[in-house]
Amino acid sequence: MAELEEAASRVIRSGCYLHGPETKAFEKELAAQCGARFAIGVSNGLDALRLIIRGYMELGLLLKGDGVMVAGNTYIATLLPVTEFGLSPIIIDPDPDTMNFDWEQGLDVVRQLKEAGWKGRVKAVIVTHLYGTPSWNLEIARKFHEQDIFIFEDNAQAIGALAAEPGLHGTRMTGNLADAAAFSFYPTKNIGALGDAGAVVTDDRQLADTVRALANYGSTERYYNRYAGYNCRLDELQAAMLRIKLRHLDAETERRNAVADAYAAGIKNGLVTLPKKFADMRQVWHQYVIRVPEALRDPLRDYLAKAGIATDVHYPTPPVYQPCYEKYFDMPDDDPSLKFANSCISLPIANVTPEQAAEVARVINEFKG
Repeated sequence: MAELEEAASRVIRSGCYLHGPETKAFEKELAAQCGARFAIGVSNGLDALRLIIRGYMELGLLLKGDGVMVAGNTYIATLLPVTEFGLSPIIIDPDPDTMNFDWEQGLDVVRQLKEAGWKGRVKAVIVTHLYGTPSWNLEIARKFHEQDIFIFEDNAQAIGALAAEPGLHGTRMTGNLADAAAFSFYPTKNIGALGDAGAVVTDDRQLADTVRALANYGSTERYYNRYAGYNCRLDELQAAMLRIKLRHLDAETERRNAVADAYAAGIKNGLVTLPKKFADMRQVWHQYVIRVPEALRDPLRDYLAKAGIATDVHYPTPPVYQPCYEKYFDMPDDDPSLKFANSCISLPIANVTPEQAAEVARVINEFKG
């Protein structure tokens, strides 16, 4: 609190609220944290994804109608920019172990579409590091690149996570595994602003320059607008807050892992499937998501609520089933994303101690269904 108050006071006294030293410093520090060349602070995570896609379109690397693969169980923000810019979303099932994008299925879908003579082209994949578990497969990523398919990371939930394998730039850090990454600093994230904020991270200077211009009315210099852009800037106050939070990232990650370990050690109810922990990764546990039979999901939530334990569902309705997309997709009856949505429960993870997690586990163990 003292650090945040000092930083806020520093910004207020400075009289500089946009395009100032706090934003520049945060961008430099975030890029260093990811091992990347460039970071651009923006207004929120959705705008970060929008700016990446729009940036690639301005550079002529993405065209309307191009196919973009997206996991079916992600948050709707991953999908919205795809349809907004006239790209063709291709929904991929979640991997049952990681709960992330199924890379093998994605590669198979590309092959099937080519064999079927699809007139379009698959040009990008957006992988979401859902709940803080890295989604990465270096072998398949290279195969995608060999076919001129770009890879974008939705890193809204996984800042500080490490994949099992290095990315295309040599680092294992999520946010710099692929061609570009979008970050969200919504207040509930592992690193949260005191409002909305986001960032784009990339090693591509041309994309970085384009994104920076698009986020500032399309301006590459004052009163010269190269693009029909947006107002998606990160303000100085939020940048100052995030600089403080970033310094505490390692401690926050350690705390969340301790809570996750307490859940894993304590929950012994055979009705519950625990999220898998991977020894060769660093997971950051944005959410701790258990699964139960669909018929027991709501009864377990009610049972926990009566014991004073709050839970949530991330996410109860997959994006392809939202009203805004009801005429857009025709999903199969056995859609894995829907089955997953109907069976998952997020246990408390933020501001929870390992001792409290052990108590939650004890209550869960007493649930009989």
